[in-house]
Order: sequence, then structure tokens, then C-alpha cells
Amino acid sequence: MSHPPSDAARPHPSGAGPLAAPSACLPVPTADDRSAWSADRLDPPTLEALRARACADLAAPWPLPSASGFARIARDGDRAGYEGAVFAREQRLSRAVVMAAVTLDDAWIDEVADGVTLLCEQSTWCWPAHDEAFGRGEVVPDPARPFLDLGAGEVAAQLAWTDHLLGTALDRRYPGLRARVRHEVGHRVLTPFAARRDWHWLGLDGDVHNWSAWIHGHVLVAALVLAPEGTTRDRLVGLAVDGLEHYLASVPADGAVDEGFHYWWQGVCRALEALDVLHHASGGALDPAPAAALRETVAFPYRMHLGGPWYVNAADSPARVPPGQPWDALHRAARRTGDAAAEAHAAAQRRPGTPLAREEGGLGRLLRALTDPGWNGVRPAVPPLPRDVWLPSVQLFLARRAEGSCAGLTLAVKGGHNGEHHNHNDVGSVVVALNGVPVVVDPGRPTYTARTFGPDRYGVWTMRSDWHTVPRIRGTDQAPGAAYAARDVRVRSDEDEAVLSLDLAGAYPRSDVAGWRREARLDRRDGRVRVRETWDLVPGAEPGAGASAEPSAEPCDEPSAGTGAGDSAGTGVGDSATRVHLVVAGTVATGEGHAVVTALEGAGAVRIAWEPASAPCTTTVRPLDDPWLGDVWGERLTRIEIDVSALGPQGTLTWVVEELPATP
Repeated sequence: MSHPPSDAARPHPSGAGPLAAPSACLPVPTADDRSAWSADRLDPPTLEALRARACADLAAPWPLPSASGFARIARDGDRAGYEGAVFAREQRLSRAVVMAAVTLDDAWIDEVADGVTLLCEQSTWCWPAHDEAFGRGEVVPDPARPFLDLGAGEVAAQLAWTDHLLGTALDRRYPGLRARVRHEVGHRVLTPFAARRDWHWLGLDGDVHNWSAWIHGHVLVAALVLAPEGTTRDRLVGLAVDGLEHYLASVPADGAVDEGFHYWWQGVCRALEALDVLHHASGGALDPAPAAALRETVAFPYRMHLGGPWYVNAADSPARVPPGQPWDALHRAARRTGDAAAEAHAAAQRRPGTPLAREEGGLGRLLRALTDPGWNGVRPAVPPLPRDVWLPSVQLFLARRAEGSCAGLTLAVKGGHNGEHHNHNDVGSVVVALNGVPVVVDPGRPTYTARTFGPDRYGVWTMRSDWHTVPRIRGTDQAPGAAYAARDVRVRSDEDEAVLSLDLAGAYPRSDVAGWRREARLDRRDGRVRVRETWDLVPGAEPGAGASAEPSAEPCDEPSAGTGAGDSAGTGVGDSATRVHLVVAGTVATGEGHAVVTALEGAGAVRIAWEPASAPCTTTVRPLDDPWLGDVWGERLTRIEIDVSALGPQGTLTWVVEELPATP
């Protein structure tokens, strides 16, 4: 394990010269600068929306995170109830901070002071799923042993931004409160950060993920503003810079994120935002001039774009981008790197008359968006929509008929392995979008619970290959782990077609699967997607025979509604059939050798036909009562199950997706 540098070894991060004073180290004007914070200088839709919500807050009590809510994760696995109260408290404070900065009214300063004090009195800033208390057999946090996680970092940064913005007003009306803030942030975040070097999110074991950028960025802000100037502050900033450098070194050369598009915002984007702060705090001496991988990763969001709010999703990412993403941060990074396409993609999210940002993203992101003239003055643009994307680090391929248009069908295929961060067992998964809207889909993930990151993760139906568009071979699903991976991946694209082919056999824990070649093709001439499945199984294997010593995932919680295959199709119990599964969103009607799917959002309809048409088809309907899934897909998803068992141990199935003409 590496050790933190001594104070003598690192008098200042990277020896770059003095940092700005705490009162001037963040790239947002303080509320004392009335030219920046007068209401007529701020975006009216953003300010009015915040004002309306903040005024409504005054009539209600502050949200109360409770001990019983915290304990629920140990009792029934629920984490959303407690976290919801925490998030609501933090968002209310963010709204009040903006109103106080705009008005300097004592009533809003009082509201800010109440929110700050409540956070200082909150037993823990750690989210329940992460606290070490449960490992000690306790169900309440121990304030003497704070755990530095995403939640603690968020609160420390929020208090730092509040202190930076409203320090003068707080000293006038609440003398002593800022000292309380420094004590709590020091005890809960800065001291543990410096004292412990065994935090898993440091990535010292080689497993670097989004927590590293997320927490290091927040610690950087807190240290710059709230740590005592001099050696202590310099050392904390130096450790944060070390952590950010370690994270950035892990970004692959193609800029991809194996956690998926949604987690780009919580990993790479967090790092880019931290570099922006560091550049300002050091007067440019620590200039975040990006390496090649950072220039590439600024392009990752637009490379995953299908159309409108829809994106290629993998792992725990949803397919529809949630509201409130910090598009301004992407816009700034694109401006800095000179990526005109990424800049246009960010600008395309601006809608006249709609807010620039929302408080759900955190106070720092809200303040940065409000006061960035480059974002405030941006005009809506046309998203770039590249014709082809190939990201070898995650083996993710996207192809559309023509650059700049999402009309017709877009094909995306994922290879990779089943040991990725936020992994789903999805090697070889296919997504097909119609006019920018996914119709053959990856479900994404439900609301997080204790189960999500526990030993029963692959009992959650969305995590299993059984509910992805991949085969189920002799009753066996794909298995988790980096060893279960795509083989012999080949990509080619030209004016006429785009093709990815790969062997899926290595993703299955069976020794009797010699090969399963999937070739997915977008024909740019006729607009169809064709997927050819060719398999080579050892003849004569008994049901379950040939499976490796490592079992597949635990049985999943199957839907109660369905037709044909029913629940046994997903349980892995008593079912040795080989099926090709297609997961689709929309209204489904099946016939011999085909299915018609009417897509969401009025995008149109597709016909999915397979050959041989004699291969029987069943469907299973998955009702969606989880908000994370329902907000994306509506009331249901449907799995089309094409049984190829009768085609023998060596066989071929081709399935074709084509857009149907619009009906009058």
C-alpha cells in the first residue's frame, strides 16, 4: 500500500506555487459581488423555478432523516427512504443558499443557517449502504467513527460552497456558525481522509471507479475552503490531487466508461469539474490541460447518444437520461479541449425558457451553471450523432445509417466481460433504436437496495443475462466475473454496412459450448438490422451437463404475468432449452416467425422476423412497478423467447429488425 507524502515532502501540491486564499479559491463569485448576484444578471427561468420551490419550503418542516430509516437497510434492504430525506434536506438548503445570495435577505440567511445547523447535527453524512456500523453489528451510526463515502463528501462540499458564497452574511447574522462548519467537516471528512489510506475508493488495489473522482473532487473543494491555511491545507489538497491523478490515469485511451453513460457524470465529469476548480485555485499553475484520454472522454456522451433523451446504456445506467445533468460542465470541458462536437451536444440540451440547472445535482454544480457566462449565453445546437462509434476498451459498437441523423434504425452491440463496474451479465447484448427511441432494449437497473451490491446482486432480474438480448444456452445464463468474456471480436464499417461479430461462448459457465457466434449487421442500403446466431454445442449433453464448477447466478425474481414460457424461463430450474431472448419496449404482437413492436413515444413500429420461422416463440411480460424502471420504460417490458433447441447442437438462427411504414 502506498503512503501519503509527508508535509516536508509535499509543501504544496505538485510544487506549483501558492493557492488562492480560501475566500477566492472557488470559480464562483461570492455574494458580496452584487454585479454577479443581482437578480437581473441571472437566468430568469432558473431563478424563478428555484424561488418558487424555496418559498414553498418555508411553509414545511425540514426533512428528518430518522434512525428507523437508517436501520431499514439492515432490516428489509431499503435505502431509498432514508436517502430521500437526506437528499431533500440538502436540496432545500441549496435552494435557500441561492435565494440568500440573490437577496441577502435576513429571512433567507436564517433558512440557510437552519439548514447548515441541521447538517452539522445530523448523526452521519454517510449513506446507510456504506456505513461501517452494520459490519460491527450496529444499526445506528457512530459519530465518533465517521465513514467517508459519497454522501459525506457531498455534504462537506455543500457546506464549503455555502461558506464561500455567504461567509460575510453568516458572520454578520450567525457569528460562530462557520467555526462549527469547520469543526464538523474536519472531524467527519478532512481528518479521516488524511489519516486513513485504506479507503477502498482510493483504488490502491488497482480497482479504480467513479467513487474516486467523486469523493476526491468534493474533498478538494472542502479542503480549499475550510482547512486551515498553510501546511495542513496544502497537504490535504496534495492528497486530493494525487487521488484525482490516479483516477485520471485509469481512464482508457478511447475515453469510455465501463459503468455506462449515466456514470460518466459521476466519475469522469466529477474529475473534470475538480480540475476546473484546481485550475482556478492555482491561478492556472495547476492547469488541467487534458491528456489524450481526457480529450476522448469528453466525446463519450455524444458517442452514446441515440436521439432526444435516449442513450446507449450498459451496466447500471438508465437508457433515458435523468433530468438535471450538469450539461454546463460538459460544455466547459468541450470548450477547453476544443471538441466542437461535444460542445454542440451539450448546447443541444439547452431549451429556451427552461432552467439552466437544478439543485438535484448538488450546490456546486448549481452555482457553477448559474454563473458561467459561456453556458448562460449558449444557443441551442444540433447534436452531432456520429455514423459509427467503436470503443475497444469496453467493446461497445454503435452504427446508424448516416451521420447527423437518428432516422430509421440504429444498432448498438456490447461485448466486454462480466466483471465490469456496476456489471450486468450482458456480453453480446444488442440494442436497436427506432428514430432515436430504443425498441430492442437493455432494461437498466431498478432502485438501489441492500441487495444491489450484495452477494445476491445477480438475483436481481435486471442484472441477469436472462433479461438482456442474449442467448440462454441449455438452460444456463451468463455468469458474473471478468473471466466470462466475449472472444474473437471483429468490427468493420463502410458506406454500405456496419458489422460487429463476436463469440459469446466464453460468457457461459459451461464446457459444452464450443462456440456461439453472433454477427450483428446494420445494412445501410435497406435500413435493416440483421443478427445471425451460429452455435456449436457438444452433442448429447444432458441437461445441465458440462457446466463449470462455478454456478450461474442465483434464481431471479420472475414476473407474475406472462405467456408461454412463464416463470420457469428465468429461474434456471428444470429448463434445459436453448433460447434467443429479445427484450423489447412498447406494445408487442406475435405471430408465426415474427413479432411486431410498436415503440414508445410514437417513434413508429418494427417487425422482428426470424428464420427458420418454425422456431417457436413465447413471450414473458415484466410489469414495472419500480420508479427507476417505470420512468424509463413505462408499465412493462416484454421478453420474446425464440426456442432453438430443436435446431440441434449445431445450427443457425437469423433475426431481422425492419421499420414498418407509418400507418395513416
